[in-house]
Amino acid sequence: MWMRKAKVEVEAPTLWGPADEPALVCSEAAFAQAFHYWRGASGQRYLHSVYSLVGCPALPRANYILVRRFDDGTRVALAFGQTKDDAVTLNLAHLRHEGAKRGANEVHIHLLAENGDARALVETDLVSAHSRRLAAANAA
Repeated sequence: MWMRKAKVEVEAPTLWGPADEPALVCSEAAFAQAFHYWRGASGQRYLHSVYSLVGCPALPRANYILVRRFDDGTRVALAFGQTKDDAVTLNLAHLRHEGAKRGANEVHIHLLAENGDARALVETDLVSAHSRRLAAANAA
């Protein structure tokens, strides 16, 4: 797979950028929406691999976001969590079951947290950010 560096110009750095944004990591058309960033309350961006709910592979312990993607490309996070089982197929069964119950059509997976404590911090950061955005939207 060929990869190239892309120069991105940013007008002004902000701590509170978009809640979520595509991650452009590859110029190949097949990978256009394969990765996505979600921002936590801390301002930290977390890179997630994007799968359809049905196309999601069996997973080790990882952070996940169950997402509803609409026809216009917008995404809404429905649930945040962690896979907790040593059996990768049980993790997948849990994700598909929860995703179907909540109306998700995508699963976003963050595999970069090194251990259980790091996964808990990522989950807390993302849940906190999402809760703040919901509160702000409801107050408006």
